[in-house]
Amino acid sequence: MTDQVRGAVLPQGVLTRWLVDPGRPLPDSIRTQLFSSLYGSLPIFLGGVFNTLLVSTAIALRNPEPLFIFWAAMELLLAIVRTPVLIYGRKAVAEGRPGPSDLYILLACLWAACVGFGCLICVLSGDWVAATLAFLSAGAMVGGICLRNFAAPRLAGAMIMLSLGPCTAAAFVSSEPVMIVTAFQVPFYLFAMTVAAFRLNRMTIERMEAELEKDYRARHDSLTGLVNRAGLAAEIERRAAAGEAEDVAYLFLDLDGFKLVNDTLGHGAGDTLLTAVAGRLHAIVPEGDIAARIGGDEFLVVARVGGPSDARALGARLVAGLGGAPYLLGDRAVEIGASVGIALSAEHGNGFAGLIEAADGALYQAKARGRCQCVIASAGPRLAAEGTRRPHAAYARRGSAAA
Repeated sequence: MTDQVRGAVLPQGVLTRWLVDPGRPLPDSIRTQLFSSLYGSLPIFLGGVFNTLLVSTAIALRNPEPLFIFWAAMELLLAIVRTPVLIYGRKAVAEGRPGPSDLYILLACLWAACVGFGCLICVLSGDWVAATLAFLSAGAMVGGICLRNFAAPRLAGAMIMLSLGPCTAAAFVSSEPVMIVTAFQVPFYLFAMTVAAFRLNRMTIERMEAELEKDYRARHDSLTGLVNRAGLAAEIERRAAAGEAEDVAYLFLDLDGFKLVNDTLGHGAGDTLLTAVAGRLHAIVPEGDIAARIGGDEFLVVARVGGPSDARALGARLVAGLGGAPYLLGDRAVEIGASVGIALSAEHGNGFAGLIEAADGALYQAKARGRCQCVIASAGPRLAAEGTRRPHAAYARRGSAAA
């Protein structure tokens, strides 16, 4: 488990980390959403703060004794401290900065314990009006605790226990025998609400996982697992919005000899070959760069480079890696090659479509020179308009293998 997930820093303390841990391995994107949601539901938070502050103050005015005054003072102090911590944490997470995670969680547990403390002293005082009011307040808080903290069901369970647990203890030391009924009611209620928090958490995670899978399928090629055209465009747009302005190279790849394999050995063999090519691409393309399948036997690599020489070196590695060792298709070994056309953002503009078109034009020149060639597009973004583009669209599906 990493400490930082897209700017939302997880608690560092052993106990606080355990309280917010979902209890199962999850993708970082889901863990980010779950953790960030602990800072949400501001109206529920303010409602709970107002309720406990109002109840503790009313009981302290009814019984102006040290313990009740201390309870009301603690509720006021917690309200003063927790509110700005929550607001700061919400803003920090929204801006991708670390929030006061450990402090926020500890204050939430302290607030729940303060509610339970109020219930305990009300029962011990023998003031049944105050005890009834305190118990009702504690019971009302449980719903809000579940709704606000279902993303961390362990935290929700701990807060419910801290707020309602003292009610059970108070029943056994009470001078009223009828309070024993509460000693049996509260544990069942505590158990039911904690289970509800865990179930809500599980349902939320399942929904998030389904959405993540749907988004993944929309952005990735179903055969090879590489990014597809839609995913590539989205990633390029994200990087541009994030201000990642490094010089990049678009390397357009076309497999030499794939059609012959696909036509003679069948579509199944063609699909297996494309999957193997994707595996080699994963091994060659540097971490942080993008490898995409555009369609058929056409692939695109978007890589950060230091200039034309870096781009050409990467193109050479792609040609050597994809066309080097034979591919095993069942009991047969086949050899194919790869031709590469390269466009550079520094010379051909930063537009997604224009760079692909320039790279496609360079690929057409590479194919015209024979197998396993690597060509950088001529300088200037008007390459495709000057007659060097291929006779088919760069992103059309050419092979007959399944996408």
